[in-house]
Amino acid sequence: MSGPMNVFDIAGRAMSAQLVRLNTTASNLANASAVSGTKESAFRALKPVFETVTERAGISTVTVSRVVQADIDPVKRHAPGHPLADKDGFVWDAGVDSSAELIEMVETARQYQNNVQVLQTAKTLTLDTLRLGQ
Repeated sequence: MSGPMNVFDIAGRAMSAQLVRLNTTASNLANASAVSGTKESAFRALKPVFETVTERAGISTVTVSRVVQADIDPVKRHAPGHPLADKDGFVWDAGVDSSAELIEMVETARQYQNNVQVLQTAKTLTLDTLRLGQ
């Protein structure tokens, strides 16, 4: 068994979780304009589910336990000339709120950057402490 988590472990795991969040957001934005012939096959936004990981010492970090589909329904749109249109001329637009996804992307980038700053600060403090011992 390894020792307790340190600040580098905590920030690294948090950055990994934010990377999954960023990848799902990028996937959602890439598929925001996707069109389908049926509601069932239409793309639905993906969302990571975060889970707190706590050690015996009470030290906590985060992980992504799974990725689920969001509860945003695809939108039915009349487009009789579209090749995927059903017999009544309808297609289904992806269940993605592009504005919300852009906000999610900005917040994710900020959270990731905060963890980078934690790592940089910890590294600087560690190096300064080592220099004191010289």
